Amino acid sequence: MSRYRKPSDQELRQRLTPEQYRVACQGGTEPPFANAYWDHHAPGIYVDAATGEPLFSSTDKFDSGTGWPSFTQPIAPDAVSTREDRSAGMLRTEVRSRQGGSHLGHVFPDGPAPRGLRYCINSASLRFVPEDRLAAEGYGAYRRMFAASGPRTRTAMFSAGCFWHVEDAFRGLPGVLSTEVGFAGGAVKDPTYERVCTGATGHAETLRLGYDPSRIGYEELLEVFWRIHDPTTPDRQGPDVGSQYRSVIFYADEEQKRAALKSKAALESSGRYPSRVVTQIVPAGEFYRAEEYHQHYYAKKGGGSCGVKR
Repeated sequence: MSRYRKPSDQELRQRLTPEQYRVACQGGTEPPFANAYWDHHAPGIYVDAATGEPLFSSTDKFDSGTGWPSFTQPIAPDAVSTREDRSAGMLRTEVRSRQGGSHLGHVFPDGPAPRGLRYCINSASLRFVPEDRLAAEGYGAYRRMFAASGPRTRTAMFSAGCFWHVEDAFRGLPGVLSTEVGFAGGAVKDPTYERVCTGATGHAETLRLGYDPSRIGYEELLEVFWRIHDPTTPDRQGPDVGSQYRSVIFYADEEQKRAALKSKAALESSGRYPSRVVTQIVPAGEFYRAEEYHQHYYAKKGGGSCGVKR
């Protein structure tokens, strides 16, 4: 008998919360940006909340901007099953756990390269098992995928005007695993957006992102950084004026510093801009996360523009 047998309906009602039962057992959908794992980035695996069967790994999770947990593939080819779903008046591909039959979500053909798939999954159907708990909970075999891959996530920080725009430019790039906006480069502890906007704190609106260097290099991130703003306008991007909109590369280590300096020198010598590049290249100090309504702003609003170059 399988370790992950499907419980009886009575057991499921006792084991799951009402929201979990509605989603996993009745095919419901939870609200975007208001669920447990949409912005969750710790290493580990995601298992069926009803049966415990392994479904997805954090190594395949990416920030799709949809407000639901998104994965490029299941943890194993036979971990999930799919079937046609016409319940919403359109043809979609539903994803279910292979053994328990729990409704997980849907898979779409708009994911990042090379697979091109986005498994859009409800948090309510999942339970997360941290990497350091895998052996204790009987999932020791999956520790190898983390040991074999080594450290996968690095951090980069950029300021290039309105942080809504900057986040939107990087979010969803293959290899970019997480994005959050906030403030860096200032002298005031725990600044608020309102205080930063006065220019008195010295902070710049900043994007901090996590990326997998095996999938996207720091040099590629720098190329995007230069492309999305004008690095020759001091304290200004488009209609936004103030020191909080200055152009900054915050480097995490000497390797990033060398790459940033080399990239800036190449841009200056290219003749692309008639004016001097004023971008600052400084050590990454304290980062303060902005208020929640700023996070993934354009994704929540369904698009937008700060009026600056893309």
